[in-house]
Amino acid sequence: MPQETGRKPIHPGSGHPGSGHRARLRERLLAGGPDALADYELLEFLLFAAARQGDTKPTAKALIAHFGSISAVLSAEPAALKQVKGVGDAGAAALRSVSLAARRMARGRVQNAPVLGSWQALLDYLALDMAHLNHERVRVLFLNSQNRLVLDHLASEGSIDQAAIHPREVIRKAFDIGATALILVHNHPSGSPEPSRADIDITNRIAEAGRHLDITVHDHVIVGGDSHVSLRAKGLI
Repeated sequence: MPQETGRKPIHPGSGHPGSGHRARLRERLLAGGPDALADYELLEFLLFAAARQGDTKPTAKALIAHFGSISAVLSAEPAALKQVKGVGDAGAAALRSVSLAARRMARGRVQNAPVLGSWQALLDYLALDMAHLNHERVRVLFLNSQNRLVLDHLASEGSIDQAAIHPREVIRKAFDIGATALILVHNHPSGSPEPSRADIDITNRIAEAGRHLDITVHDHVIVGGDSHVSLRAKGLI
C-alpha cells in the first residue's frame, strides 16, 4: 500500500491559491466600465504582472496609503515605489510602464491637434507629468503658426526665476526652431497653483521679449496637485 505523504492532492485546473480571485478581477475589468475596479483593485491587477502567485492586495493598499492616491502612485519614481513593502524591481517596472503609456497617449493627443483647440487634452497631459512632483519643473511648449506643438522643452528643474529660465534664451530658441508662439508651464509642489509675484514677473518679461520678434506668449499654466491656474484667464498676461 502506498505511503501517505501528508499533502493534499492537486486537482488539474485548481491553480495556485488566489487564482480564483485573480480570475474574478479580470472578468470584472473586461466586462465592466471605467469604474469596474476600485483604485486598489486596479493596482492589484497591475501587480499581477510582477507576482505570478500570491495576494497583491496588501501591497496595493499599502501603495495607496503611502502615496495618497492612485494617480500619485503611478506618477512616483521607481525608487520611491520600492520603499513600499512588497514592491520590488518587477512591481515598480509594472507600475512605471502604465505611467509611461498613459503619458505617451496623452502626449499623442496634444501633438495631433492644435493646442489651443484641445486645451483639456493639454491639461491632462501636463497633470500626468507634473501634478505630483515634489520639486518644481519648468517647461516651454513651442507652437507653430497653426498652434501645433513644435517642441515640448524642459527648461529647468527648479524654481521659475531668471536664474532658471532666461527670457531672451526662451525667445531665441523659439526663433531658432521657427516657433511663433509658446506656452509656459510649471508646477507648484505645495499643491496650490496660485501664481507668485515671481511667476507673474517672469511671464511678463518673456512676453515683452517676444513682442520684438512677433512671438506670442499665449499663456502660463501653473499646475498644483489636481488643479491648475491660467495666468491668461486671470488677466495677468
